[in-house]
Parts: sequence; C-alpha cells; structure tokens
Amino acid sequence: MTSAPGGGTPREVFGRLSAGISAGRWDELAALYAEDAVVDQPFAPPPAPSRLEGRAAIDRHFRAAARGPIELRARNAVVHDTADPEVVVAEFDYDGRVTTTGRTFRVANIQVLRVRDGLIVETRDYHDHRRLARAVRGG
Repeated sequence: MTSAPGGGTPREVFGRLSAGISAGRWDELAALYAEDAVVDQPFAPPPAPSRLEGRAAIDRHFRAAARGPIELRARNAVVHDTADPEVVVAEFDYDGRVTTTGRTFRVANIQVLRVRDGLIVETRDYHDHRRLARAVRGG
C-alpha cells in the first residue's frame, strides 16, 4: 500500500474521509486531498459540477455541503484493494437525514480513490445525486 507519514494507505484515507463526512467536519475534508486533486462525479445533475479540479474547488464543494440541510452517516462500507496499490474501491451506504424536516433516507455509493503520498489525488464518485435532491425536496 502507498502511504506517507501521517497520510496513510488508500484504505486509511478513505476511512478518514468517510468519518469526516459522517461527523459533519466538512471544513476539514479538503486537507485530505492533494493540491491538484481531481474529483469526477459522473452522476451529478446540472447545475452541480461533474468535475472538481484542485483542492480549493473541492473545499468550496464541501463547504457548500455544510450549508445544506443534510446529515450523512456512512454505513456498511466495504473497501476493495486493487492491483494498483494507490487505488481502492469503496462500496457504502449513506444513511441521511434532512435537518429541516427530519426525513430519513438511504443512498448507495461507490467511490474509486487514488491516494498518493497519503493524499487523495483522484476520485470517481458514483453517488445517487438525484435521490439526495429528492430527499431534500421531500419527494
């Protein structure tokens, strides 16, 4: 596994990312990413960006999520190692709650992470953004 002092293996970094989201520590999450990291979100519907480039854009994305009415808790995580020691594939659910209504929901996710020197350099995030949006709207 690829690791760096304080950074950790791809599996460990995913664990910190997942724990940070689950704890609502949105303002700390961008520090897990390399300065030039890229996040692809192929299922993100417009106007949400399908690609975030750079730690600053990723930080803005997480800070916007912090202002939203959703709490997320990662559950049922299964992390798969790959033939590439920098890459893991994580399957997990988000148990969510809309803070304005108390409505709860569950969304399945797959995330492919590339971690180099203890920082995320690339992810492909397959979240069900439409279901998340419907949960907020109450549909």
